[in-house]
Amino acid sequence: MKTWFKVYREIFDSDIWNDVTTFRLFILLIGKATHQDGIKISGIELKKGQYLRSYRKLADDLSYKEGRGTKKYSTNTIKKCVDKLINTERVSKMETEQGTLFTVLNYAKYQDLQETNNETVNGTENEQRTFGERSVNKNKNAKNAKNAKNAKNAKNENNNKKNSRKRVYDDTSIYFQLAVYFFEQIKINNPQHKKPNIQAWADDIRKMIELDKRTEEQIRYLMRWVQQDDFEMVNVLSPAKLRKRFDSLIMKVKQSKPSNVTPIQKNKKYNYGF
Repeated sequence: MKTWFKVYREIFDSDIWNDVTTFRLFILLIGKATHQDGIKISGIELKKGQYLRSYRKLADDLSYKEGRGTKKYSTNTIKKCVDKLINTERVSKMETEQGTLFTVLNYAKYQDLQETNNETVNGTENEQRTFGERSVNKNKNAKNAKNAKNAKNAKNENNNKKNSRKRVYDDTSIYFQLAVYFFEQIKINNPQHKKPNIQAWADDIRKMIELDKRTEEQIRYLMRWVQQDDFEMVNVLSPAKLRKRFDSLIMKVKQSKPSNVTPIQKNKKYNYGF
């Protein structure tokens, strides 16, 4: 007939919880100890809470799998763990000819049926109440977290919009000046070109410098270059387009022959800062 045994929850806070070998040994002794007086093993009459076993057998009982093989503790390791349990007054031992007789101290306190029944009833009621409370709290916490996340996202979105509206570039800003410069380059080829939103152009140039880490000289050079290239002068007509094709334009500059655009570094070398 299958039986069960009880373990106090306080064991999770005990000193042996983090000592894997000692913990396993203690659980083994509780589980294997006799649950009533008068049981005879190898001619020895055991009392409730006692277990007769050799250290070698205990090592076999506590063997464990590692990889594809099975390992087991040495008898010296088992003896050290037993000493720990004795020092913490969890078990006692007595050597006999048939093996070591282990006694789980306070076994009756752990395993008495009446106490178990009382704890089971109280524990069930408490656990049901606790589970219900946890479920409610969990739902509330999840809802609160979701609301907080939505509020944060809304705030960030508002801040982004707010910051976007606040970005106004005056004529002393390098972003504004480059935007005007590009428009002037375009008007060389098409004097009737519609005047763009200089503020929007300035913001795209800001992104090139702050986010893409382009230099002012690189941007200014490409603005001149694209308006002198027969193909690109009609395809790159805004900083947004210039930003999108920046890398490919650099490669095209490097592959082409020197143009009439003055190099960034004035020397005999073909060097445009890219």
